[in-house]
Amino acid sequence: MENLTQPIIWENNSLKLIDQRILPHEKNFIEYNTMEETFHGIRDMVVRGAPCIGFTAIFGMALWCKENADKAFVASEFDKACDYLITSRPTAVNLEYEVNRCREIIKSNIADGKSINDCFTIISKMGIDEIQKAYETNRKMAGFFCDDLHEIYGPTKLKVLTHCNTGTLACGTIGTALGAITVLNEREMLKKVWVDETRPYLQGSRLTAFELVEQGIDHDIVVEGAASYLMRNGLVDAIVTGADRIALNGDTANKVGTSNLAIIANHYNIPFYVIAPLSSIDLSLKSGDEIKIELRDPNEILKIKDQQIAPIESSAYNPSFDITDAKLIKGIICEEGLFKGSDGLGALVK
Repeated sequence: MENLTQPIIWENNSLKLIDQRILPHEKNFIEYNTMEETFHGIRDMVVRGAPCIGFTAIFGMALWCKENADKAFVASEFDKACDYLITSRPTAVNLEYEVNRCREIIKSNIADGKSINDCFTIISKMGIDEIQKAYETNRKMAGFFCDDLHEIYGPTKLKVLTHCNTGTLACGTIGTALGAITVLNEREMLKKVWVDETRPYLQGSRLTAFELVEQGIDHDIVVEGAASYLMRNGLVDAIVTGADRIALNGDTANKVGTSNLAIIANHYNIPFYVIAPLSSIDLSLKSGDEIKIELRDPNEILKIKDQQIAPIESSAYNPSFDITDAKLIKGIICEEGLFKGSDGLGALVK
């Protein structure tokens, strides 16, 4: 795992993000020294994946402290900056969760007489610590996934399909769904990975395949439309994805196309799993109907990079996420264990 490309580097009190828009052919890091720059790094998808967006937000808050270290703390201006950073991307709960955690930590320390510069040290260390904690959490979640599959299939080597990218590039560490595939491979339980190309941004064919190559894991890239063919012909034993936000009833927001997979998997009686940390669960939302879905630039569909691929007269509609109904999910896996369907998440409230 140490040889995997790291998407987030905190070095010399500055943030460096690998530009995921140009992977796998170029490895280019962009340096950020202000919260404003960090906002654009998140919004423009230099960094992506709910956990990495959350970690980046923590470092963005640290950079706000760095910028304002010599100024008096004005609560209203600070709140305005926090709220602004949250708007960089609306669907992934990790962004709002981490900004608000930092907001409370900074306000508490200021109230205790610490300086903004002290807060810079506290928040930047928090970012580093959270990535390390995520590594331990993700391995724990992967264990629940592997154990459940072993209970279903026994010692058989399995063919697993995944959607979008949920590895180190999305999570800053081993990863959620792709991290579980990594551990499945370590346990010699993996035969093959099917990688959805994941239109329109191609996170599967560009990023997930890139990470699987780095690990030497056997895989084939497929278009999303091939899912039913694969399942009908017995080529998929399980599907595993990540999540950007999970409602109280277990409805899940993830990269658009995830719901399609869950519906088809339900038809063919193939287990469908969602793996995400507790920070992705939004207990304030009763169901997926309350999750705000990000609509992105139509040009992501109409063009590949700068090359127009659709008629110039055509328009496009580009929802970045969809909602998977809880009843279609065999297991929602977090660090507390595996929760089945819509009944399990209520236990997290108690």
